[in-house]
Amino acid sequence: MGYSSRNNRRPFEGASKSSHQHIINDPEVIKLMDRIYKPIKDQCVNVNDLTINFEPLIKNPIEYIVAVDGGYAETILDKDFPSRTLHFMQFGALFFEKKELDSLNASPFIAPEDMAKLKNIERLKLALPTKNVCFKDQPNLKSTVLTAIYEFFKTSTLDEGTTLIDTLAWFIFRKYKSPNQRIESDENYDLTTNPHSPDRNPVTLSMKSMDTDFTFSCPETGGRIYLTDVFRLHEIIEEESGAGGIIGYLTNVIEHLIIIHIIRHLLNSQPDMLKRVFFIKDGSAGFFGQTARLHKPMLDLVTWILDKHNIFLSALEKSGAFVEHAQAIQPILSNGNAVILTDEYIYQYILPRPEDPTRPYASTSNYGHKVIFKTRRGQMHVLSIPSRGLKKTPLPEDLPNLQVILANVEALHCDMYDSALFPVALVNKLVSLSAHPSQRILQKFASQSIS
Repeated sequence: MGYSSRNNRRPFEGASKSSHQHIINDPEVIKLMDRIYKPIKDQCVNVNDLTINFEPLIKNPIEYIVAVDGGYAETILDKDFPSRTLHFMQFGALFFEKKELDSLNASPFIAPEDMAKLKNIERLKLALPTKNVCFKDQPNLKSTVLTAIYEFFKTSTLDEGTTLIDTLAWFIFRKYKSPNQRIESDENYDLTTNPHSPDRNPVTLSMKSMDTDFTFSCPETGGRIYLTDVFRLHEIIEEESGAGGIIGYLTNVIEHLIIIHIIRHLLNSQPDMLKRVFFIKDGSAGFFGQTARLHKPMLDLVTWILDKHNIFLSALEKSGAFVEHAQAIQPILSNGNAVILTDEYIYQYILPRPEDPTRPYASTSNYGHKVIFKTRRGQMHVLSIPSRGLKKTPLPEDLPNLQVILANVEALHCDMYDSALFPVALVNKLVSLSAHPSQRILQKFASQSIS
């Protein structure tokens, strides 16, 4: 890398214009290039064996829509210390009746008061120190970040009677089951690394030993382990490089917990309503990185609800390899068709790595299967639909409520963006933080508040 001029006293050192020849002519580099494998060209894709026809519903059971999304912005605290940063995060759960959207579609003109009906949104906000800053009452950045996340979960309620951290305990320890249904493993959670252990030893968190503030006593140091430490974000927080690497994982976890929180509330107050609500999550149906182990309790919860009640839930992917592949095969896929992706298809056409013969694709992180859907109007969508368990070759019957979900995805289409759904586009507008002016305003707010 070249040198930059920090004080404008010396000239900028640009990169060499001829050094590339040493890479191009290097025999080891040439050997490596020969070993690289690329998936088959999209023009050669065969989707016929995996394609199912979309069947329009005679009667749509969905009456309500819940869409969840989150956004964040990095803020530099001081121009003289650009490595000192905060992240401001905002999450929203948008709720509206489907008939309200249907009436807007039938109206020649949308009045502002009509749009206001669709903006019934609950917001959650979090300010998270991420580099070279910490709380006054905490010894370092890691303790600051873990405390901030714990306090956020402990105080956030979405205007319900319970907090997100109470819902996290309900989720982790399978409290939705009756006491005689729970097994011993349901009431214990094996945390791979103890955040207080100098040697990063594992620790088991028992529901019976959890205090009323949702903390546990560390067996090694006597410190307090937060229930939110099950996210294992402490493993990737570094005092020098910061905590910026946790933001994507944390965003995904909070979006999931908001959905779980709403599901819990409905189970406690109106369980029959679960059969009439369509939950839409922005992103994929899975947990990733340090949070990946949470996919197992999510799979257990989805299976239990499908067995006892019913649930209509789908994650909508807007970017990534699967979305790019969907756009590439759009010309060869007929309108009103859906492709249920199998392991063989994924590893042959999308991901350049060999198929694992012992377990399904993403079985350590996902709790649903991916479907590429081309609506009758030609819009392309990549969906992740929860199932009772992952299979290498899923069939339509392995994806509960598939046709209902496809029908509502088609009905909720939005022409503002590619592959967009109206609820997701709207909630994104209501919670996302733009580079300008939001980021600049947040920077001034942070600098003035701290000073």
